[in-house]
Amino acid sequence: MKSTAVWALAALNVLLLAVFVCRMTGENTAVAQVGRPGDYLMIPGEVLGGNNAVVYVIDQSSRQLSAMSYDDSNKKLVTMPPIGLDRYLVAQPTRRR
Repeated sequence: MKSTAVWALAALNVLLLAVFVCRMTGENTAVAQVGRPGDYLMIPGEVLGGNNAVVYVIDQSSRQLSAMSYDDSNKKLVTMPPIGLDRYLVAQPTRRR
């Protein structure tokens, strides 16, 4: 009985070592695709004609704007798809006087 448990633990250790080595040597595609974590700015607000408050979320690293609101009647969190802010955040050249 002890011999079986020792062999099972040894096999588990070999499996864990193989997974560890694969994770360290292989390319981590999740990190490569995402990059660094987002830098978020959250602003509370209201929508004219709406009953619920809105939280505007700006992801400064990916330059996107989104919004979230809680619909109390349906008990759901309603989200807006992200909008790219690059065309709005383009720096304007300064004029020299």
